[in-house]
Amino acid sequence: MLLSQQAVSEMRLAHERFNRSTQCLPETLWDFAPVPGMMTASQQVAHCARVIDWFMEGAFRPEGFDMNFEDQIKQVLAIGSLANARAWLDQSMDSALGTLASKSDADLLTPISEGPVMGGMPVFAIISAMVDHLAHHRGALTTYARANGIVPADPYGG
Repeated sequence: MLLSQQAVSEMRLAHERFNRSTQCLPETLWDFAPVPGMMTASQQVAHCARVIDWFMEGAFRPEGFDMNFEDQIKQVLAIGSLANARAWLDQSMDSALGTLASKSDADLLTPISEGPVMGGMPVFAIISAMVDHLAHHRGALTTYARANGIVPADPYGG
């Protein structure tokens, strides 16, 4: 199996699991946060989208990762609905899958530009980072659901 095929397969599965366990959140909970100062449900989803974009941009560009987190969080905080956040996540995932599918093994084994985030590691290393990040926020969002009396679906299809 080519690395691009493995990357696409892992990302699709992570997206499917994320959607399966978070689809129970209704639009009415778009602005729910367990305590003030935490990201809302829609911001959690938007953050996942933004981080996929960030990993894909940073891993493939010569200057590496954009460390201007202040501007990135502004984009996330501006999201106004779960529907918009989910659309952004779907778009980010589709773009990532298209990019990954187009890469050769050599492309995915190319070292990421030196820097504080994964510098020198092969580009392929971003796959596990993105999958872990989605799983983390999937778990947070299932906690949001349970705090509202909603039992989320098993992410693994059980």
